[in-house]
Amino acid sequence: MQTSSFRTWFLVALLALVTACSSLKLAYNNGDTLLYWWLDNYVDFDDEQSGEVKKDIDKLFRWHRKTQLQDYVHVLQRAQQQLRGNPTPADLRADYDDIRARTQALLLKAAPDIADIALSLKPEQLTQMEKKFAKNNDKFRRENMKGDREDQNEFRYKKSMEQFDLWFGGFSREQKEIIRKASDARPLDNAIWLDERMRRQRNVLALARRIMQEKPSREQATAQIQALIRESFARLDNSERKAFYEANTNASIGLVHTVIGIATPEQKAHAHKRMQGWINDFNTLAAETK
Repeated sequence: MQTSSFRTWFLVALLALVTACSSLKLAYNNGDTLLYWWLDNYVDFDDEQSGEVKKDIDKLFRWHRKTQLQDYVHVLQRAQQQLRGNPTPADLRADYDDIRARTQALLLKAAPDIADIALSLKPEQLTQMEKKFAKNNDKFRRENMKGDREDQNEFRYKKSMEQFDLWFGGFSREQKEIIRKASDARPLDNAIWLDERMRRQRNVLALARRIMQEKPSREQATAQIQALIRESFARLDNSERKAFYEANTNASIGLVHTVIGIATPEQKAHAHKRMQGWINDFNTLAAETK
């Protein structure tokens, strides 16, 4: 099997951000507003910034609708075909790498708009960002670092099952036992993930302060932001924690591989139907002009 033919499984993981909504179309059509609210929660834009940020977000979504959605359709169609069998771990690793590259490309595309925001920031808005980061970190500790190792494994397993249930429509007790074993096989060290979160946050704040103080050109600020994006992605491959990251990725791929492998024809049909719903939505969205 060609490695590109099953990359959807990790695209699915990224797109799961909108699956809480009953309609993907509804979520996507309101995505510009949701993204603005998300950013405003970090920065607290003033009236002048607000208008410019909304324009930039609208432009980004127009580009995404025009250039990306039909590709998602093709990816999902390949996934539907693959449901008739099982991908190999190597296939899934290629899919993961492909989606990671897509994510980086999307962030790099948005870098000029991020530069516009950074160039307009005020000291009190950086303070707001710091407070929001600290609040998010407190939430991470409460949810992911509560209790002992068994408690943390249980929380991680339940989060994974929410997505697996969504796609496959529920599992038997025997299947859940197999999935739980594969879930617990993943390395567990939430202190590392918290430390990496905080490291990224410090880097973002440091760059924002430098841009605010030095007032570089838009092109220079864009280049600095793109460099930070590339550095953040490259860290997974080159840091002193590379062995941990690699083990976690391989075990997570093993978890997905296990779920697909034990899924019944009925469960795969459920996933196929859900994918078809997304395909229909993406086709409709791509044809619309908003």
